[in-house]
Amino acid sequence: MNLLPLPAFTDNYIWMLHDSREAVVVDPGDAAPVLQALHDKGLSLRGILVTHHHGDHVGGVNTLRAATGAAVYGPAGETMPQPLTRLRQGENITVLGLRFVVLDVPGHTAGHIAYYCAEMDGAPLLFCGDTLFSGGCGRLFEGTPGQMQSSLDQLAALPDATRVCCAHEYTLSNLKFALAVEPGNQVLLDYLGHCNALRQNGQPTLPSRIAIERAINPFLRTREATVAQAARSFDPQLDPHQPAAVLAALRQWKNEFR
Repeated sequence: MNLLPLPAFTDNYIWMLHDSREAVVVDPGDAAPVLQALHDKGLSLRGILVTHHHGDHVGGVNTLRAATGAAVYGPAGETMPQPLTRLRQGENITVLGLRFVVLDVPGHTAGHIAYYCAEMDGAPLLFCGDTLFSGGCGRLFEGTPGQMQSSLDQLAALPDATRVCCAHEYTLSNLKFALAVEPGNQVLLDYLGHCNALRQNGQPTLPSRIAIERAINPFLRTREATVAQAARSFDPQLDPHQPAAVLAALRQWKNEFR
């Protein structure tokens, strides 16, 4: 199976899985890069997986469905291009012979979902939209810090080798912030060097791995004393023993960070 990030807009990735004959795509905000890839590789589009309702994730759905007849899957609790199969926590779908379990991960939006495949070519695979980024997490447009904390806890509990396929190339800016939170984190420093080299060579930093994210991503490290104390330096009123409060402070700090 082939896993490809198709660049779209300024910094989006539309993820494509294909077996050299058929394909599935995730969060196609723009139909054009998908149609081009299908044409160039001689593929038939069989499925479209959507994580949440934002335009840069659904903008190409209707065009792709009309052009290819692909089945569309998306969250049960959000306004989506119709028709589609609506999905919620614990349900599963099979596309290209791969079984994906649906995870409810509210926070960025109220009904955001993720798709988890326990085995694809030797390792698990996660399509997490805008909930988890490498080195960061999504802004809280509709959900609460408590919801985002629970969603990230659910993703952090996935196996170490899980490939994290998020929808934006935000890694370097996220790692700059992460270093402000944990300047002494050597794993983070090493990972930043690795990601800088990738970008200098025109390569994506993604997919990441859950094991790496647990070691370097401050939003997965809200129970670590170094992270909690750094968040408290931004918001002296927070209780460092409350992970959701730490996350809320980190998220606001990141929103203001330059």
